[in-house]
Amino acid sequence: MSYVWIAFGAVVGASVHYFLSRYIGKAHASTFPYGTLLINISGSFLLGFFLVLTTERVLVDPRWRWLIAIGFCGSYTTFSSYAFETFALFEQGQWVLVAWNVIASNLLCLASVLAGAALARWL
Repeated sequence: MSYVWIAFGAVVGASVHYFLSRYIGKAHASTFPYGTLLINISGSFLLGFFLVLTTERVLVDPRWRWLIAIGFCGSYTTFSSYAFETFALFEQGQWVLVAWNVIASNLLCLASVLAGAALARWL
């Protein structure tokens, strides 16, 4: 039964990812992959918040972890998109954007997990 919960979360996560990346891409026409960065930051925040909340504050049915942490966050965030977009910037010789994407993605996503965890512990 875990596969059903994971699959449902994945369908929703992938759909939200697609919608947001298209929306952000239209709103901010740029060479820099702002959509992927914002999706990974928000997904990192959500994962940190959810896992700490459901581990330390609230006891929930394991199906919620399957649905949110594995299904939704697993398909919503995208390391492969981040890696490919960074590679594409590298291929185009856009060294500053390569550096910015690597630094921003890693630092901001880690900071987002920490912020989500801190918020869950504060509640």
